[in-house]
Amino acid sequence: LHVQVMPYEDAKTYRFNPFDLTKVWPHSDYPLIKVGTMELTRNPENYFAQIEQATFAPSNFVPGIAASPDKMLQARIFSYADAHRYRVGTNHAQIPVNQPKNQVNNYSQDGSGRYHFNAPSVPVYAPNSVGGPAAVEPQNPAGGWENDGELTLSAHTLHAEDGDFGQAGTLYREVYDEAAKARFLDTITGAVSGVKSPGIKERAIQYWTNVDAELGAKLRANLGAAPTAASEAEAANKIG
Repeated sequence: LHVQVMPYEDAKTYRFNPFDLTKVWPHSDYPLIKVGTMELTRNPENYFAQIEQATFAPSNFVPGIAASPDKMLQARIFSYADAHRYRVGTNHAQIPVNQPKNQVNNYSQDGSGRYHFNAPSVPVYAPNSVGGPAAVEPQNPAGGWENDGELTLSAHTLHAEDGDFGQAGTLYREVYDEAAKARFLDTITGAVSGVKSPGIKERAIQYWTNVDAELGAKLRANLGAAPTAASEAEAANKIG
């Protein structure tokens, strides 16, 4: 398991939006840092109880971790937990597969889909006069920081390298070997060959040409599509 670490100030001025989930951070700028090894030690014993009822959610943060300006992440922070409440139930976190390692001690009673209950003698408020435990003040670590807003604004401002084709071209030219390139070409040829509209087919060819000129030429040859004039190609490449 590896992570990449970008300094906070770098994120404000990086050459493309570092929170665009269609982009990767170059390893030359931010090398991979190994933090451990994830190992599967056993398979589930009951698929429904341990897999279907599991409710992972990106809104479950630990202290010191916060959401980034990634728009997809921000949408999932709301939608995942909301879907779990609908799919599994209001108190899905009380199901054995989702329970925390340590017992949760609170004064909550009853409610929709409640799996546990407190003794009738336990009050429903804290602090109380029966000497029950009360919450302690959060212990914030020293040296914390707060987002000043500039990071969020700068992330969604146009950058010099925000284009959609640059990293895709690098992946094709510098990461794929010849066998991988051939498989990739076969895949997109099969996908585009079913397109009936000549204009849409030409638009697809131009998109892949923007990724890599050689890839676009090979795709055109596979499809048996005649080259178009520059003006026609430009028109086909426009969304509309």
